Amino acid sequence: MENKEELVEVIAPVEEERIIETTRSFSTDKWEPKTGLGKQVKEGRITDIDQILDSGKKILEPEIVDILLQNLSSDLMMIGQAKGKFGGGQRRVFKQTQKKTAEGNKPSFATYIVVGNKNGYVGIGYGKSRETVPAREKALRNAKLNIIKIRRGCGSWQCGCKEAHSIPFMITGKCGSVKLMLMPAPKGTGLVVQRESQKILEAAGIKDVWSKTIGQTRTTTNLIKATQKALTKLISTKLPSKYVQNLGAIEGKVEA
Repeated sequence: MENKEELVEVIAPVEEERIIETTRSFSTDKWEPKTGLGKQVKEGRITDIDQILDSGKKILEPEIVDILLQNLSSDLMMIGQAKGKFGGGQRRVFKQTQKKTAEGNKPSFATYIVVGNKNGYVGIGYGKSRETVPAREKALRNAKLNIIKIRRGCGSWQCGCKEAHSIPFMITGKCGSVKLMLMPAPKGTGLVVQRESQKILEAAGIKDVWSKTIGQTRTTTNLIKATQKALTKLISTKLPSKYVQNLGAIEGKVEA
């Protein structure tokens, strides 16, 4: 049993350093859809993901996202920590836990993955398994199933360029003790927010934002969930039509 635990400790850090980039094009030849929505996508009756998201239908097959969203990139979130004295271990992408049983310690690994096309669409997924690779695959699948469309714009009174580089209004998200506020920023400011939240905003295509956090932000999982809840408010909040043009607000992708 001791040899098995040592093997886990050696392999895990190697997998943790990987950053995933999904640049391959998905082939529909070998895909056999199991849902009615998937069959419509394969037959070409649905060619835009907005047709699905606007109708409120739930995506149950990740292949749908692979077909409708091209150049989708993904990144692992640093939610774990390697062993170290007095909490000084290096941050890792896999959070390791152990269950004590009569047979011994059973380790499990959990991770978060963010996917997005950097043009108005983003998804966050959570995966957990006894090994690192299945956990990563589960997280990637769930991230694609949780894809959402966000609204972007220029809500900063210091800028007023009416371009989709920031967010149109201030939004908040809360999970546990963590409360995150995202505020519009002028062009060139960058993402003034915690690193893991930066990954989510970059995947969504947001370039400039200010932020303020309250609570135990060291609990990275709660911070990720708070960021996710805040982004959902960008599209769920009703914006009067008279403000859409002034804020340069757009939903989803920017047409080339």
